[in-house]
Amino acid sequence: MMDYFLVFLGAAIPWLELALVIPLGIISGMNPVAVIIYGFIGNMVTVIALIIGYDKFKLWLAKRNEGKEKKASKRSERAKELWNKYGLPGMLLLGPILIGTHIAAFIGMTLGASKVKTLVWSTISIGAWAIVFGVATSLGFDFFVRD
Repeated sequence: MMDYFLVFLGAAIPWLELALVIPLGIISGMNPVAVIIYGFIGNMVTVIALIIGYDKFKLWLAKRNEGKEKKASKRSERAKELWNKYGLPGMLLLGPILIGTHIAAFIGMTLGASKVKTLVWSTISIGAWAIVFGVATSLGFDFFVRD
């Protein structure tokens, strides 16, 4: 059971997320369905916390960076490009593989998306990618293991 908790925890940590945690869990011999579910829940918990606490986090970040000249990160620039090209749905659907779910959700709200739309599209995106990573890893791993 501790292994599944680690999947949950790993998926909740930005930059580890689903793309790494789900394949590692499945390759290590864990049940693919359970890994997908725990990975999804772990990632969603922190994204929901970010969405709920967005206003406080934005205020904290502004105070922290007050007076500092800040250069935009590559991930932030990529997120803005995705936003301009595909809007909120596209940015959040591509977020897990390009910039991370947390960054995509945060930047989406920074650019004016509502919390509800961000939550809906984040849920769709995280769920879809969790299934894609889980199925692809399971099928790929089975392909190499079979005689």
